[in-house]
Formats: sequence, structure tokens, C-alpha cells
Amino acid sequence: MTIYNHVIITGGGSGLGLGIASRYLQRGCRVSVLDITLSNESRGQLDVSAGVGQTSWQFHVSDLTDYGRTQTSIMAAIDTYGAPDLAINSAGVVINKAFSDMQPSEFRRVVDINLNGSCHFAKAVLPTMKPGSRLALVASIAGLTSNYAYAAYGASKFGVVGLATTLRYEYEPQGIHISCICPPEVTTPMVEKERTDANPVSLELKALAGSLEPDSACDQIVTGLDAGRWQIIPGFSGKLTAFAARYLPGPFNAIMLKLIARALRKHSSRP
Repeated sequence: MTIYNHVIITGGGSGLGLGIASRYLQRGCRVSVLDITLSNESRGQLDVSAGVGQTSWQFHVSDLTDYGRTQTSIMAAIDTYGAPDLAINSAGVVINKAFSDMQPSEFRRVVDINLNGSCHFAKAVLPTMKPGSRLALVASIAGLTSNYAYAAYGASKFGVVGLATTLRYEYEPQGIHISCICPPEVTTPMVEKERTDANPVSLELKALAGSLEPDSACDQIVTGLDAGRWQIIPGFSGKLTAFAARYLPGPFNAIMLKLIARALRKHSSRP
């Protein structure tokens, strides 16, 4: 079990980010949470976790779409706790709409938060990191396979995987390690909201990679980071889906198109 002197995590106010932040606090790590807002409920959870680990945490308002604000929040966190041993970008957003129904402004927003935000975070934090430290970018299984009605989300997460891959080539020789986290669907508040108005075809296909509870996903992500893994895919179904998409692309895509056609017929026949 690795004990870090300082962990910086974006999107730490909810979902996976909050769960991961809580786990590191329980270990005794000092944690800087960066997010747009932080609810009283989340503050309470972080306080309890810090009490268990007899450590401390701090919160800094950060908007990853703004590089200047991202850099300012990171430097403020470092001023208090020092350079991070582990920096995780877990902030993200999803829009589940068929491409024909999506506005260009919606596409740009998803890419700006998920992909440009990852770039801004990495650009701001990497110059402060020392050999032996680790940067982790949260992508998605959608960054390896995508999904129906995921034009914006899939494109942004494929971009995050590509960014992490390039950073790995550039920074591993310097002793700074890179991880890319690609979870399948996790029942976070973001996903619960997505389900209320998501494309029905997309929802049926999501079952292919399975769905994880947040606690299980967070435990597996932290275990993967402890092991120093480059690519971390929580859940057996997610691993199987990623394997099939990478090594059996022909059969995988044929199955996907067959499932899509069946789902389209099913939903188009409904009154």
C-alpha cells in the first residue's frame, strides 16, 4: 500500500474522484481536491476519511477549461502541501445524444472539459512533479470502443487515451510515470443523470461492458495505481470488451452493428 505525501485530484467533489480522494485520505495521504464546487456532504465525507487516516485535505476551486485558473489552483495546492507524488485528473462530463441531434456547441463543451481539461491539468502539474511520481488521467472504456450516441464523449475520451500515451513516451524516460484509467460505466451521479435522458440504443449497448458500483471501481483503480499499471480497466466485463475491441476488431464491430440494428428496430417500432 503506497502512502503519498501529497495527492492532487480533480473532480474530487463527487463520483470516482471523491471516492479515490477518500481512500487516499484513509491511508494517511494529504489530499488536494480540485473542483468547481464542493458540497457539504462531500466535505463531511472527506473530513471523516481524513480523521481515519489522521491527515488533512484542502479544497481549491478549479475550472479545467481555463488553463490559467487550473495552474493557479495547482500552485496554491503545492504551496501548502508541496509537489504532488500522485496527480489524478478525474473531472469529466458526458452528453449522450445521437450526432444528428447534437449541436456543435455541445460537442465543443464535452471536448473542452474532457480533453482540453486533461491537457490543461497535465501541462500545469507535470513541471512540478519529480522522478518517481505519477500522473493519472481518467479516460473511459469509451476511449477504447466508444458507443452509439457518444460522438462527443467517445471522441474526447479517445483523445485522452492518445494524450496519455504520448505523455507516457515523453515522461517515462524522465522517471515520471503515467497511468490511463479506462473504467466502464460506473453508477456515479454523472451516470445517473445521463440515464434520465440518454439515447435508448446507447443504454442497451452499455450493458455489453457492464456496470460497476463506485466502491468496486475505486478500489480497483487504487489497486492498479499501487501496482504502477499503465492502463487500468476496472471490472471483468470492461477488460473483456477492451480485449475484444483491440485484438478482435472485425468480430467485435460486427457484433456491435448487429446489436445496434436490433436496438434501432426495437425502439423505432414503439409508439
